[in-house]
Amino acid sequence: MTSTSPSPQPGAGAPSRPDLTDEPVAPTRQDEIAAAGSELIGGPLGRRALLGTHWWTPVRIIALVAIGMFALGIVQKLPCYNGGWFFGATAQYTHACYSDIPHLFQGRGFAADLVPYFDRIPSDISGGMEYLEYPVLTGVFMEVASWITGIPTGSEDSLQYREQVYWLINSGMLMVCAVVIAVCVARTHRRRPWDGLLVALAPAGALTATINWDLLAIALTAAAMLMWSRSRPLAFGVLIGLATAAKLYPVFLLGPLLLLCWRAGRWREFGIAFTGTAGAWLAVNLPVMIGAFDGWSKFYTFSQERGTDFGSFWLILQQRMDTPLSTETVNTLATLLMVAACGLIAALTLTAPRRPRFAQLAFLVVAAFILTNKVYSPQYVLWLIPLAALARPRWRDFLIWQACEVMYFLGIWMYLAYTMGGDKHQGLPEEGYQLAILVHLLGTLYICAVVVRDILMPERDPVRKDGSDDPSGGVLDRAPDVYALGRAAHPPRHAAHGSEGTYVQWGVESGKPALGGAAAAPESSP
Repeated sequence: MTSTSPSPQPGAGAPSRPDLTDEPVAPTRQDEIAAAGSELIGGPLGRRALLGTHWWTPVRIIALVAIGMFALGIVQKLPCYNGGWFFGATAQYTHACYSDIPHLFQGRGFAADLVPYFDRIPSDISGGMEYLEYPVLTGVFMEVASWITGIPTGSEDSLQYREQVYWLINSGMLMVCAVVIAVCVARTHRRRPWDGLLVALAPAGALTATINWDLLAIALTAAAMLMWSRSRPLAFGVLIGLATAAKLYPVFLLGPLLLLCWRAGRWREFGIAFTGTAGAWLAVNLPVMIGAFDGWSKFYTFSQERGTDFGSFWLILQQRMDTPLSTETVNTLATLLMVAACGLIAALTLTAPRRPRFAQLAFLVVAAFILTNKVYSPQYVLWLIPLAALARPRWRDFLIWQACEVMYFLGIWMYLAYTMGGDKHQGLPEEGYQLAILVHLLGTLYICAVVVRDILMPERDPVRKDGSDDPSGGVLDRAPDVYALGRAAHPPRHAAHGSEGTYVQWGVESGKPALGGAAAAPESSP
């Protein structure tokens, strides 16, 4: 059934909260894990603590922590930097310090000063990859790093030395991206800057940050989310277009945004965002598309032709089937699963008792792509870290998921050490690697489940406990619904009935009265 809700009340059942202040939410007062962890630095924030009176603001602290964790990730790569990338068949796997960056410096023609997309790469150095198989903006990032690395100036500039320098330069550029991501997350929810600490301290983030160039697209996406939260749809669209020119996944955020703008009747803002996305993407891609179409299209053709690869549940099926599925069949089935997942997200968006937050749906759609895709490289976890921090800012759930991802990170390298080590068989056999894949899948499904629960039961959402609606929603924040399906237009009801609990208004902070006089119960754990 289709319903409209012309009521001026903000959101579907969201009470107006004129008593909200700009005082930051202190996670040590709301999160048990954060409170326990704070004992290392003096304990939870006191009731009489003076906020905003010191140079050490949350954003500055988070930026420094992000730099520190990134540095630890670089230290973790030292065994490879000092020889693992260059000597020994499995050293880079047994030390879990593999990176694409030094290998592709030569393998994609940067060492020979070839121009990406325009110059064909000799097969003897590329292994058969004729052109760079990355989107254009990532190719520009890689090329800029190669310019800084420079050309050989003497016999002492060996290929190994230049690969080391190339990795260091890329690491420095990626560290800037990592800081931008943490700062953008800290500033997206105005009253929750400390949620950025989830991003800065993510262990899987530190381990995978310098495997590939994904942080560029993630930084642009995080900046886009910040712009949307500040009601700047054109800036959001331009940044998403640039992010899509660096990696494909950011374009998926337009789907949830379309559904939310549909439910809120904000078509103008979505049109501006979509126009900005298309314009920015074309501005980056058109020159290369016109001048070197074969090189430009390599990313897209390679994505289609690539077989089932590491990390996906498709690999488990292939390894356990007597007759493996063809690449075309896997492509078709993966696409159908992704479409089905998007359909479920659409139904959830239009029928939820209260319009979901943008960050929640953005996390779900990217997670759906990761779960259904035919490949899951270890660094793909970076795509979800900032979205998870915005969608479900609870340390317990975040750390459970991160532990699963760290186990997968170790599992893939131990599996490669096993398969590449000849008769030594030192590492993780096929069955063990399949278990590592299942751990990753279950961890991602777990955090998806708690996000869906928060959407269906908004009083369980940690962001909405203080009466907030959608701090990352920009023009959607406290906007009335104009279109909904099913029961979404009816007054919200608490999940508990009878003697199980008391009726509460969605998103009312514990101990503070709602407009109707009810007080919210504290959040319970799932």
